[in-house]
Amino acid sequence: MPTYLTHNTKEKNMEQKRGSFTNKMGFVLAAAGSAVGLGNIWRFPYLAAKYGGGIFLLVYLILAVTFGFTLMVTEIAIGRKTRLSAIGAFQSLNKRFGFVGYLACAVPFIITPYYCVIGGWVIKYFVTFLTGDGGLASGDEYFAAFTSQTVSPVVWFCIYVLLTAIVVIMGVEKGIEKASRFMMPLLIVMIVGISIYCVTRPGAMEGVKYYFFPDFSKFSATTVLAAMGQLFYSMSLAMGIMITYGSYMKKESSLEASVRQIEVFDTVVAFLAGLMIVPSVFVFSGGDEAALSKGPSLMFITLPKVFNDMALGGVIGAVFFLLVLFAALTSSISLMETAVSILRDKTGWGRKKSTILITIYVLILGTIVSLGFGPLSFIQLLGLGLLDFFDFISNSVLMPIVAILTCICVGHFIGPKVIEDEVELNGPFKIKKFYRIMLKWIAPIFLALILIFAISETMGWIVV
Repeated sequence: MPTYLTHNTKEKNMEQKRGSFTNKMGFVLAAAGSAVGLGNIWRFPYLAAKYGGGIFLLVYLILAVTFGFTLMVTEIAIGRKTRLSAIGAFQSLNKRFGFVGYLACAVPFIITPYYCVIGGWVIKYFVTFLTGDGGLASGDEYFAAFTSQTVSPVVWFCIYVLLTAIVVIMGVEKGIEKASRFMMPLLIVMIVGISIYCVTRPGAMEGVKYYFFPDFSKFSATTVLAAMGQLFYSMSLAMGIMITYGSYMKKESSLEASVRQIEVFDTVVAFLAGLMIVPSVFVFSGGDEAALSKGPSLMFITLPKVFNDMALGGVIGAVFFLLVLFAALTSSISLMETAVSILRDKTGWGRKKSTILITIYVLILGTIVSLGFGPLSFIQLLGLGLLDFFDFISNSVLMPIVAILTCICVGHFIGPKVIEDEVELNGPFKIKKFYRIMLKWIAPIFLALILIFAISETMGWIVV
């Protein structure tokens, strides 16, 4: 009994020092907010349209409850068990794999600056539609003209960074959790509302059919790899984020149930994003699949044209970009929080000081990335602009490598039992045997294939 009480006291003291989510729902909304980001809104619809609609959705769903579940459970359990961010967590579990924590922590440091640049673009477009200038945003040259400027994109980027930093500096309970509790339900309401409006437009049902009904002729191994890659990036895996958020999770909260709920949130938002975008673009383009282009061109060029062509398009456009802003903020908050947590764990500094230093770093590097579309556009790395280069290094190289090493570390050196015991603090681990097989054998193989596929596609070695 005394031992138990001592352990409990230590646990509570640690939670107070690091901060913690007040309850399971607070954790789920924050983690789901991290998972729901720009990738759900501009990448998922493109991939769903490209790989046969319904068949892609089916493959994605199967992978979410198997592959995605395995990796997310592992990362959250590592965080909750060690009460540390990625670097300290891996060192605590196995010193030989401490370098994995350093690789994982590099990801948010690389992603946060360029992600905030895109977040600044979102604020700009939201304000443009809000002020009734949506017609201007639909012009062919509007996006390129805006991003190539020196001052304006940097100003909007700075505003976005400061919004993110304010939430992070307020802490876990008062900042991240409160922001997530406000933004996530509102995001769901907005995306449902816009989806209903879009699918009821004249001609939209053809797009709905295209999105829902599987085109089996487009099913291939590439479909599976594309769905797995999207799932991997969408769920904020191998970034240190889920380890950090896991370290703020209370021991009495059910880990397995929480992961299931996060998956549901993420998948529902991705599905609704497709339902919102695919039919609208399909009608606008006359059934041209090429209009559902990947990345910024869909978000900032095609969709403004679609909204401009709609009845009440100005209102819909403003609500849409507000939705995107919330989705982006919940992700950038988690990215910055992870970087802040890493800095705090390594230095012992307070939250305020750590957040200010990380903010300064993000502002400096993000400004350089933003200028990469204008005065610094001559800088090309591996034939890529600055933003695309950082995206390639983080998403296509580092994240799969971190995930592979995590599976090897936990599956073959530490042992799955460490994770299983953490999960079973709140009841039986219902799919323990399946989890072991996925972690030790299946996940590493598929992750290696994702790594090869992503690099090959980016470098132009394969065309899909």
